[in-house]
Amino acid sequence: MSVAAARRFVRAALDGAASDLVGTAQLLVSELVTNAVLHARTEVEVSVARLDGRVRVRVGDRRPSRGLVPQRCSPYSGTGQGLALVEHLASRYGTDSGDAGKTVWFELWPDGPPPPSSGWGAAGPARAGERTVTLVDVPTALESACRQHRHVVLRELVLAASAGDLLGVPPRDLVAADDVNNVISACVTAALEGPVPDSGLRTLTLPLPADAVPAVRALRRVLDLAEERAREERLLALPALPRGRAFQEWLFDEITAQLTGDPPTAWTVVPREPEISSAELVPWDVGQVGASRMPTIAADEGNRIVAANGAAADLLGWGPDDLVGRRLTTLIPEHLRGRHTAAFTSMLLTGRTRIVGRSVPLPALHRDGRLVPVRLYIQTQETAEGRTVFVAQLVPRATTFLDGPRTPGRIREAAGGEPDGGRSRTVPEADAGTAGARDGLSALDRLTLLAELGAQLNNTLDLEEGLQRAGRLLTRRLADWCVVDLFTADARVDRACVVHRDPRALRPGAYEGTLPEVSEESRGPLARVLRGAGPLLLTHAPQPGQTESALDRAYVALFRELGAGSAVVAPLRARRRIFGALTLARSPGGRPFTEEDLTLVDDLVHSLALGVDNARLYQDTRSIAERLQRSLLPVLPEVEGLRLAARYAASSTTAQVGGDWYDSFVVPGGNTAVIIGDVTGHDLDAAIAMSQLRSMLRGIAVDHEEPPAEVLRRLDLANHSLHREATATCVYGLVKGPAHGPWELTHSSAGHPPPLLTTRDGRARYLDGGAGMLLGMDPDAARRTARDALPAHSTLLLYTDGLVERRDEPLDDALERLRRYAADLAHEPLETFCDELLIGLGADTADDIAVLAVRPVPPSSGRPGADEE
Repeated sequence: MSVAAARRFVRAALDGAASDLVGTAQLLVSELVTNAVLHARTEVEVSVARLDGRVRVRVGDRRPSRGLVPQRCSPYSGTGQGLALVEHLASRYGTDSGDAGKTVWFELWPDGPPPPSSGWGAAGPARAGERTVTLVDVPTALESACRQHRHVVLRELVLAASAGDLLGVPPRDLVAADDVNNVISACVTAALEGPVPDSGLRTLTLPLPADAVPAVRALRRVLDLAEERAREERLLALPALPRGRAFQEWLFDEITAQLTGDPPTAWTVVPREPEISSAELVPWDVGQVGASRMPTIAADEGNRIVAANGAAADLLGWGPDDLVGRRLTTLIPEHLRGRHTAAFTSMLLTGRTRIVGRSVPLPALHRDGRLVPVRLYIQTQETAEGRTVFVAQLVPRATTFLDGPRTPGRIREAAGGEPDGGRSRTVPEADAGTAGARDGLSALDRLTLLAELGAQLNNTLDLEEGLQRAGRLLTRRLADWCVVDLFTADARVDRACVVHRDPRALRPGAYEGTLPEVSEESRGPLARVLRGAGPLLLTHAPQPGQTESALDRAYVALFRELGAGSAVVAPLRARRRIFGALTLARSPGGRPFTEEDLTLVDDLVHSLALGVDNARLYQDTRSIAERLQRSLLPVLPEVEGLRLAARYAASSTTAQVGGDWYDSFVVPGGNTAVIIGDVTGHDLDAAIAMSQLRSMLRGIAVDHEEPPAEVLRRLDLANHSLHREATATCVYGLVKGPAHGPWELTHSSAGHPPPLLTTRDGRARYLDGGAGMLLGMDPDAARRTARDALPAHSTLLLYTDGLVERRDEPLDDALERLRRYAADLAHEPLETFCDELLIGLGADTADDIAVLAVRPVPPSSGRPGADEE
């Protein structure tokens, strides 16, 4: 019986009954018959009984082994709602099974409360020939999203096949795929019963048929074909995003491998590309954005902003609530909006991303219309309902944050190593070092711990990473959990790090962040230590006092939530200044801290304080260097007949500042000078040397209006006279020609990558002439000047090596990639041309990037948008 026939049958059988009762019965029988048609695929029988105004509808099929699978899907899912509707609307419901078939039934009682329902009974396949598959560290939100997507895709394939369009999927494969997918879903649904831990991770034990491997392989083939058809827009379902595809591949790999005898491998230890990062394992919620200290914005699949924190709103001139509900294009400059919309649509339609999981330099739009240079870091997360959210952090490129981009709600690494390679979800047992800590450390153990603690901070220049490493060491060897609180530049207190031996004990995003100020009313242990007392031994968790402040209450709440039988609080002091506090705590029931531990803790905080102070000093030096570097980036001249655009982006993968620079100005004779350069080094010295070379070059070029080769020769001589002679590469060029053209470039290169010329029709070539030795090697070396014509509407690109060079990649391959990329952008406006270069080629670079682009545009076509034609 078809769904339509079942609806007609029920309407006829209930002729004369109340219309709402008939409508409800038709709706529910439609759902049950649809399930039988799709999943049982046998003859379907429908019967209706009426007794004293009550209605009982039965739907039977001939496949008793196929149990019902209540999906418990979110309200947003496109499938899996049938049984939920029956549960919600029917007075009673249940199943009856026998050897020949099974019957699903429901009753509607218009009068009085019915007796309780028997429920759906056991769901899942028959129990014969089963083997256990263990899925370790399953992110529940991601699993739910992937399961819903599989059901949507398979349902559409089944419906298309019933209409005669197989879409290239073999019928036998489709039947096997649908069957085994229902079996997997049934087992996962049963295994997920119970509360979800705060970490968002579960270990699931699935009883699967031992002979399911061929069917799982068929499911994989069918879904791969469905992905292709979705990208061809032959399906209504959208392709899965990379993160979902990666999880699904891992799921199928685990099932097939374990059914053939291999051990399990945890999802969290499988290496993946950046766009499939496993850092965000917890279900996303709006509170994570507010808890983040980085400027953070979240958008949904409709390209609308669903959350923004105060840091992001302040950066872009909005109020946080004002941004929610607006299109993401509100924050994107006009010249990039079309490409953003196209890229976002392409991502949804193809499942392929360009910038997810990467650090990309681009401009954001301030509310007052000005551009804010940022590095954008986007990752995907799933909500508890299985929907995808795009979480973006915006790091201003004009400043340096003490901490790098932090993922909201990020799960910290486990405190101890897992001896089975991540296959166990149990908390690691205390190792020898931990046991020693509980029973007292020997002198050698103390020295070893001090050395290891210093190494954790000295081996990284990133303060947050260093504190996390130090915290993991301390919780492995000395305490059950630890906290580091630091004063900020404006004398506020920031909780920079919270680490627990069992990361599942921490609620993501619930602890780090700004604390209440240390006021005159603050009398608790933390306030005392921040004023210079300590180390303080706490023989029990701090209790609320009669005159407590907000800071004291926050500290008491931390102990109440994490639990502690004893603790030590010690000040972080360096250069005769207190800048933070370390809290070490042990849980009730273990060996408590004693007075004997205070000497060791005092030594530890001295080592920790020195490392933190060094990291902050380095960050301050880097910030000074970057501000100096940016202060020297010029305002480009306005020249009739020429359009100029430039971009600068510091490295995204190192904590270093380079000596990249660009410059452009009009020399007294009327020609336009264009310059790009790169000083060797990545520190304040490099930035200072860059400023000296830039100033000397501008002075020489203006004072001696000579060919570019002679200007570079004079610059090299001047460089040789410096106390610290710099080694650098540079291109100096002059763009000559009247406003209406023709135009010519004369240039000379001192060891720098060659300029790239891209014509309006998309032909791109490098200008290799004029090459010579880099600056700082031999000031007497001969240099040459090259001449090249610049056609109207062509684009001359000067750039530093950070745009092209990649580790372990030949330079010729890198230059060819840039050539092709520039050719594809030949028709774009010059601002878009530069931004797209940085978006496409400047993500995750280990070096600074500077680009300067010049485009000759005759005044007759100089109207707005003319260079877009």
